[in-house]
Amino acid sequence: MTVTADGPLPSTPYDVAIVGAGVVGCAIARALAHHPRLRVALVEAQDDVGQGTSKANTAILHTGFDATPGTLEARLVREGHRLLGAYAAESGIPVERTGALLVAWDEEQLAALPRLAEKAERNSRTDTRLLGPGELYAREPHLGPGALGALHVPGESIICPWTTTLAYATQAVRAGTDLHLGTDVREVERTSDGHRLTTTRGTLRTRYLVNAAGLHADTLDRRLGHEDFTVTPRRGQLLVYDTFARPLVRHILLPVPTALGKGVLVAPTVHGNVLLGPTAEDLPDKGATESTADGLALLREKGRRILPALLDEEVTAVYAGLRTATGDEDYRIAAHPGQAYVTVGGIRSTGLTASLAIAAHVTGLLAATGLDLGPARAPEPVTMPDLGRASPRPCQEPERVAADPEYGTLVCYCERVSRGEIRDALAATIPPRTLEGLRRRTRARAGRCQGFYCGAAVRELFERGTGRPAAGARHDER
Repeated sequence: MTVTADGPLPSTPYDVAIVGAGVVGCAIARALAHHPRLRVALVEAQDDVGQGTSKANTAILHTGFDATPGTLEARLVREGHRLLGAYAAESGIPVERTGALLVAWDEEQLAALPRLAEKAERNSRTDTRLLGPGELYAREPHLGPGALGALHVPGESIICPWTTTLAYATQAVRAGTDLHLGTDVREVERTSDGHRLTTTRGTLRTRYLVNAAGLHADTLDRRLGHEDFTVTPRRGQLLVYDTFARPLVRHILLPVPTALGKGVLVAPTVHGNVLLGPTAEDLPDKGATESTADGLALLREKGRRILPALLDEEVTAVYAGLRTATGDEDYRIAAHPGQAYVTVGGIRSTGLTASLAIAAHVTGLLAATGLDLGPARAPEPVTMPDLGRASPRPCQEPERVAADPEYGTLVCYCERVSRGEIRDALAATIPPRTLEGLRRRTRARAGRCQGFYCGAAVRELFERGTGRPAAGARHDER
C-alpha cells in the first residue's frame, strides 16, 4: 500500500496513470484494481481524495429519471444507481431512500410534469406518479403555500459522498494502486512508449493516461492536442441547516429543472442536516469557491417559498462547490487510441451516482485502445465507518465500548464522535492530512457548534496522531 504526499515520484513507468482523485478518478482506480497485474497511479493535485467538486455536491443518489434519453449520461446514471446502491450496502456507506418530489408552483411548471413523467419512463423509471395538491401537502405538510402539484420519484435517495470516494480509493490502494497526493500535473508529453507527466513533484511516466481532472480536464485535454470541450466553472452555494430542521422535510424537494440545472432544492442529508441550494453561477475562475452575500440572499428567498419554517432554523455551515459545465447535455468521455489516452470530462452533478458505471465504461475503453488488462480478481471488500444519523455511532454500542473504551470517550458531542474513531481515521489506509480531512472521515467539528467546543481537543488528537501541526481550520464544509 503506497500513499505519498511529498518527495520524488517513482521512476519506474506505470501501466496506467489517472489524473484526478475525485469520486470518478477513485472509481476508475478501483475498477483497474480488479486487474492486479496492472501497475496503476492515481495522481491528485490537492492533499486528499475528493477535495474538489466531489466534496461539495448535494449528495443525491440519482435515478436518472430526468437525464436526456439516449445519452451516455442517461445510461451510466441508470447503471450507476444500481451499482452504487449495492456497493453502499456492502461497504457501510449510509444511504436513505427518501424519494423526491418535483414541485410545481405555477401553471407552466404544472404542465411540464407529465412531460417529465414521460421522460422518466423513457429512462426506464416507470414508478413516478403525478400528485395533486392534497396528496402533496399530506406528504410534505411544511411546504410553502401555493404549490399546485408534484411528480413523485420514489427511487431518489441521499448518500454520503465523502465516504463513497474514500471507499473507492481505499480499495484501490489496498489492492496495489499508488496514490500520489500534492502532485499537480503541469505538462504532458507524448513519448514513444506512453506519456511523460511533469508534475510539482517531478516526472511520472505511464503507458496509458486517463484524464479525470474535473474542472481542469479541458486544460489537460488541450495539452494533448484536443479542443473538444471547454469547462466553465458553475458555482453552487449551499446553506446547511442544523439537525433540528430535519423533521421539516421528508423528501428531496426539487424544482422543475431549467437549462442551468436542477435549480434550488431542499434536501435532507444522511448526516441529519437539511440542505438549501445550490445557486448556479457561471464564472471564469476555477478556484472561486467562496460564498457571497447575494448568493446566500437568493437561497433564503427561494427557501422562504419552498419551506418557510426552514428559515427559522439555525444555519450551521455554508459552502460552495464548482460544477463542470461544458454547454453539453452529456458527459465528454472519449478514447484516443493513437495516444493511449482516455478523456473523462464534463462529469456533472450526476457523477457521484454514475461513478461505478463510468469506471466500468472507461476500463472498457482502455482495453479497446490496446491495454491488456490481464486476469481479473475482485479487490478485498471494505467496511467504512457509517456516519449516517440513522445508524448508531460507536459510543452508542455497549459491546463495542466494552471491548475498547476509547469508543466511549466523546470528543465532538454534537456529532457523537469518539476518540476511538479519530484514532482509527488517523491510522487508516488513506489518513487525513488536515482537520478538514478528519472532519470528512469522522464528522468531528461538523455539528452544531462547528468546533467551538471540541476544536482544541480535536486539533490536539490530530497533531499527536500525525506528528505535525494542523493547518488553519476553515468552516466552509458540511
